Amino acid sequence: MPLETKHRILLLYASQNGQAKAIAEEIAEAADGKGFIADLYCVSQMEEFNLEKERAPVVIIASTTGVGEVPDTARKFAQKLKSDLPANFYSHIKYAVLALGDSNYCCFANGGKIIDKCLQQLGAQHFYATGYADDGVGLELVVEPWIEGLWDALKELCQKQKEEINSDAEKILDTNDVSTTNKSFELSDIELRLEANVPPTAKDSFNSSEGVEQNPIVAGLQECCLVPTWVKSEKPLSETALNIPSLPVVYLNVEFQKSTVQVCEQECFLLAPDITLFQVPVTKAISLTREDAVKTALFLELDISKTSMTYEPGDAFSIICPNSKSEVEELIQRLGLANKKNHVVEINIIPNNKKKGAHLPEYIPKRSTLQFILTWCLEIRSVPKKACLRALAEYTSDSSEKRRLQELSSKQGTADYTRYMRDHNICLLDILRALPSCRPPLSLLLEHLPKLQVRSYSAASSPKYHPGKLHFVFNIVEFPSCPEKPIKRRGVCTGWLAEQVTSMLQNYENETIISDCLSNGFELPQISIFSRHNPFFHLPAVMAAPIIMVGPGTGIAPFIGFLQHRQKQKEENPDFASGETWLFYGCRHHDRDYLFRNELKGFQDNGTLTQLKVCFSRDLPKDTTAGKPKYVQHLLHLFAEDVAKMLLDENGYFYVCGDGKNMAKDVASSLTEIVSEKLGVDTLVAMKVLADLREEKRYLQDVWT
Repeated sequence: MPLETKHRILLLYASQNGQAKAIAEEIAEAADGKGFIADLYCVSQMEEFNLEKERAPVVIIASTTGVGEVPDTARKFAQKLKSDLPANFYSHIKYAVLALGDSNYCCFANGGKIIDKCLQQLGAQHFYATGYADDGVGLELVVEPWIEGLWDALKELCQKQKEEINSDAEKILDTNDVSTTNKSFELSDIELRLEANVPPTAKDSFNSSEGVEQNPIVAGLQECCLVPTWVKSEKPLSETALNIPSLPVVYLNVEFQKSTVQVCEQECFLLAPDITLFQVPVTKAISLTREDAVKTALFLELDISKTSMTYEPGDAFSIICPNSKSEVEELIQRLGLANKKNHVVEINIIPNNKKKGAHLPEYIPKRSTLQFILTWCLEIRSVPKKACLRALAEYTSDSSEKRRLQELSSKQGTADYTRYMRDHNICLLDILRALPSCRPPLSLLLEHLPKLQVRSYSAASSPKYHPGKLHFVFNIVEFPSCPEKPIKRRGVCTGWLAEQVTSMLQNYENETIISDCLSNGFELPQISIFSRHNPFFHLPAVMAAPIIMVGPGTGIAPFIGFLQHRQKQKEENPDFASGETWLFYGCRHHDRDYLFRNELKGFQDNGTLTQLKVCFSRDLPKDTTAGKPKYVQHLLHLFAEDVAKMLLDENGYFYVCGDGKNMAKDVASSLTEIVSEKLGVDTLVAMKVLADLREEKRYLQDVWT
């Protein structure tokens, strides 16, 4: 009886923060149990695979970064696809794409869409419908069913290919006038077409009839807020038979060695060749809000005069920041490794492990200490994926605690995972606090926690207005921790920055000269940054074009840079006519959190800012019939005629910056209504008009969640 042949698939991922990579790795691990063997590569490893000669099915998992761009790791791959290649260059390719994105941002899942479109234009053909997973509502809602359907689609494709090959073989063998030599040649050609198949191998120990449960969710930049009720299982889940995913393969071996070697935190962030890292001092720190404001907003000034860093108004930059020192210390204590926190961690791949594409985490420098790894390398605030919860269950001795982890990692527990873990951003430390019998080894953290991500901020200045300086603004993010420990937890980066500038913090209404600090021997805090150019959020090239800016709260930051730049442009070109400049701004209270109010008045007085429209959501009169606007979208309606005229009749530009989860969507809805009324068309037509404006790069967003 012939042995069952396992079919090879080429599995590629384009990952920015590790989500696409994690999904691809789990697919690779599940492949064997489904009758396939996956060759797994990052798309940046172009020397390891060759699409020109590829005959196996190709599966691509692609995330999105920036303003709808492909990840940094996929730049060269995308450039090759966009190069001058013949129309049918990849006509032999059968492929499927899973595109990851967040609908709270513009250009949803566009990284995957770009790759998909390029392959289509080069003649490649889908064998399975493209999946679009939305991190705004939960990636797993699309990822899990998409992966389930992938295996059937692959089996169907391989069966068709097998039938075609058998049919070709029969035709060749039935041809009587073909010489033996020619037959040998033709059969060799058929063998080449069978190169997608490989001999069967023994099943890996982690396989089960259910395969591996997929879940790519990570926490991104959000913070944790524990809801203790997640620990207790409720009916009917507590009485349900579970389809527990297979145990993830253990592939890292960890040993400790005493050493005094110091590693630089910058070594953790392997940047693209075209990215340069700069260490710069914070030269000014100002609190822009009153002490009784709901949120504390800080303004920081960085001195970049001694670097080669450049930026334009509208650009962003990223900061390398560490995890909370107290959380790192607590995690080390909880792992039982307090006596080894300053020991070097030697990490090696376990020989002959079953992990597909097993490799050492490249973001952990060699000879790093335990404390360094947990401080600078791992995102300890991330929401553990289901695979991590499944692994944690194996190191949990209490039966009820173990059962709960199994539930949360199971298919039946998806609703609980989303409701508790994901929606409340439960992190590993929260889990270890709540489940005392869970005692994982360090290797589990290294295998399952993602890389600590940089945090990005919009520039709030113009290099023309402030040469050699870079300004930015942020709210100090604060969340209550678990009720068992009633303390506030700050944002990873915002909390760290606030600590760095405590001793030099000034008040907005009573600024002191920073040189006083310098003359007193004050040592300025240093931070590591790199620029992130955003060419799709710059001022119009033509000064005569009107601009409308909508930026409540700290969303005003890039528009301060816009106004500074426009003022300098007018000073340098007094004879040039400039278009109208409107700003719609909103905050809670006029006296508590009205950011940059003095600067905005100055821009109005000198004519740089044509119109300033402001609303205060918490200063509304008790008489709700007074009709005062509460939010910026309401302000837009009050000036609908002006907005429509500038945008539709005068080829104006519309900019939105701030909260992408609510504000940006509400602004888009208001603008749709304004366009609909102006043009006398229905909502669908108005939405098409806005889509065209986006395509023309005249409706631009810089939003976050």
